[in-house]
Amino acid sequence: MKTAMLVSRHCHISRLRRASGGSAAIEFAILLPFLIMVLVGIIDINLIFYDDAIITNAARAGARAGTVLQVPPLTTTQIAAITTSYAQNSLVTGGSPTSPTVTVTQSNGSTSGSTLQVAVSYTYQGLLLGSAFSALASPIVLNATAVMVYE
Repeated sequence: MKTAMLVSRHCHISRLRRASGGSAAIEFAILLPFLIMVLVGIIDINLIFYDDAIITNAARAGARAGTVLQVPPLTTTQIAAITTSYAQNSLVTGGSPTSPTVTVTQSNGSTSGSTLQVAVSYTYQGLLLGSAFSALASPIVLNATAVMVYE
């Protein structure tokens, strides 16, 4: 009699385990889209930080190239071209890439001791969530400025 009760109890427990296994699969299927959205959001945010570092380095590279002693000194157009080239070769873009806007300002020409300012502005497009967020709200604009003194 004891053996029959144990077998019956074992069958009942195994049926409960099978029923709860199905509910776990349903719960996972419901949560999976949210988990994927969080993962893609983390990737998009990291790409924003990466692109911000790239435009900061591009502004610094342009300002450095413009302030180093050269004969003849680089023009503002050449400095902007160096900065744009650096940025375009390194930015991670999704879809159609937009070119960064570069502004070069010389305070007193290229004389020794005067300053050169290179400002870079870039509209981040995003890969998945970034592009959807930009469509719903205002686009994410990254800005960087580098100021160096002529040698």
